[in-house]
Amino acid sequence: MKIGCPKEIKNNEFRVGLTPNAVQAYVSAGHKVYIEKGSGLGSAITDDEYQAVGAVILNTAAEVWKTAEMLIKVKEPLESEYDLMQENQLVYTYFHFAADKALLDACLKRKIIALAYETVQEGRALPLLKPMSEVAGRMAALMGSFYSAKTQGGRGLLPMGVTGVAPANIVILGGGAVGTNAAWTAAGLGAHVIILDINLQRLEYLGEILPPNVKAIYNDQVALETYIKDADIVVGAVLIPGAKAPKLIRRDHLKTMKKGAVLVDVAIDQGGCFETSHPTSHTDPVFVVDDIIHYCVANMPGAYARTSTYALNNATISYGLQLANKGAEKACRENPSLLSGLNAYKGAVTFPGVAEAFGVPLKDANEAVK
Repeated sequence: MKIGCPKEIKNNEFRVGLTPNAVQAYVSAGHKVYIEKGSGLGSAITDDEYQAVGAVILNTAAEVWKTAEMLIKVKEPLESEYDLMQENQLVYTYFHFAADKALLDACLKRKIIALAYETVQEGRALPLLKPMSEVAGRMAALMGSFYSAKTQGGRGLLPMGVTGVAPANIVILGGGAVGTNAAWTAAGLGAHVIILDINLQRLEYLGEILPPNVKAIYNDQVALETYIKDADIVVGAVLIPGAKAPKLIRRDHLKTMKKGAVLVDVAIDQGGCFETSHPTSHTDPVFVVDDIIHYCVANMPGAYARTSTYALNNATISYGLQLANKGAEKACRENPSLLSGLNAYKGAVTFPGVAEAFGVPLKDANEAVK
């Protein structure tokens, strides 16, 4: 199969869809790999490194898109890439369709096969989302701490405190991969951490593995409203795979919070879990609503591109080889985890959460790949 990897063009997105290690794996399996010139530089990977393992370097993204039967990216295609998508082309990347109707419409119009990293599922686990959730979760505590500085508009509170001065209160909504990693990092900073979730088994697990300065609490409306009042930083880490994130903090909640508190919405790529959130970029990462700072960067891991690129490829390569070796249809028929990643197939929506988000018809994924 001809596999292509273009340069990412999202604002300050320095990750790349393939590492040299992954290229070597595809080439060794008999596939041809085409890389856009300079696409790995943001992750400190040179064209020479790609060529050394058998990749062909092409000068433009248009050439890569036109050549590839299977296109591997990190982030969703942007508007300038819509017309580059080829009919029947397999695109293997993060899509987050539930937060982007224009992207969905474009993919349906171009009749691509959209295999979304974020909905590939093994049991309850999301193996292709997990590595970026780890990065984003750890970043969330750091970004919340950074914007707590008075020079950044925050309350002027050092999260770990000092002798005789209490540390910050950090509240984390959601005990999945993002929330757990945010809690570890916040705890390591020395903050007082509350992590809220509705799954009692998960809360029990979190209580066993997290440090003593983290308290795992059952989340309901009373608990939520109680803890955010005292919060200096709130991390939104709630996920419904492939669907829009629930709005847990409404605008009227902001008035009950401390002025200068920081909200970090890691769920923003699925629409955000704060009512007042809207996507921002690394260039302009924050905005203020009712004296509350909002950090809502939709591609947080892009800031630590090399770490993120290698972590992502470690997870995506095994599934990618199945897709390349067998073709999308056979791979999805034989692997239910890959089938769960099929969001759109040649003009039809095949993932329930996406169809529900926009009230569009749903085609059964099993029927699509027969």
